[in-house]
Amino acid sequence: MAIALVTGSTSGIGAAFAEKLAARGYDLVLVARTTPRLEAQAEHLRHRYGGAVEVLPADLADPLALLEVEARLAAEPFDLLVNNAGFGTNRRFADGDLAEEQRQLDVLVRAVLRLTHAAVGPMVRRGSGAVINVSSVAAFVPGGTYAAAKAWVTFFSEGLAGELEAKGVKVMAVCPGFTHTEFHERGGMDVSAIPERLWLTPDEVVDGALADLARGKRVSIPSGTYKVLATVARHAPHRLVTAVYSRARPKR
Repeated sequence: MAIALVTGSTSGIGAAFAEKLAARGYDLVLVARTTPRLEAQAEHLRHRYGGAVEVLPADLADPLALLEVEARLAAEPFDLLVNNAGFGTNRRFADGDLAEEQRQLDVLVRAVLRLTHAAVGPMVRRGSGAVINVSSVAAFVPGGTYAAAKAWVTFFSEGLAGELEAKGVKVMAVCPGFTHTEFHERGGMDVSAIPERLWLTPDEVVDGALADLARGKRVSIPSGTYKVLATVARHAPHRLVTAVYSRARPKR
């Protein structure tokens, strides 16, 4: 039986990953901060799909909690790791809370680095396995610390994919655009001006990511619209891209 670990599993893209993987017959280890939501999610997935679902409550910004998740990954070879946990601060850096910036960096970067390291060692020894790191199309735009962290996730994933491909291990970054999740509400972001045509559902993101992983892609960008926008952002002058993003970014 294949086994996957999903962080940030109780809502949005993480919940969609958990649902889709359970439907494909995976046993699951689900990681999130809130125990009651984890337990409810696990019960739902066990009842609907019949697989084993383990819950592991952990705040990945907490070094000790992160070590617990690393130890769980090292305890047996996993077939898939999905690094999805994350949040955004949506404050100008000079006006922001440095502690909150550090917490964001810990979850978006440090946790991804350490959990990926814990997972890929056993995968390499076995000669198979995959890691999906949830990034963002913000990775292609110079637009604050969240975008900078997601740029790290994307380039880290691409580089590691090249390193491990010959060893039978896949690594992929998935870079969605605006997606209907709790992310913007939790971050206090006003997204009312974002046109509906730019919004994705978590199912669209996950279906595209799993299909792209099977194709061996190193970066998955759901939807044709965001593929075009990412291409433009990659090749247009950075000063122009930054100016456009500053006018369009969600407001508090």
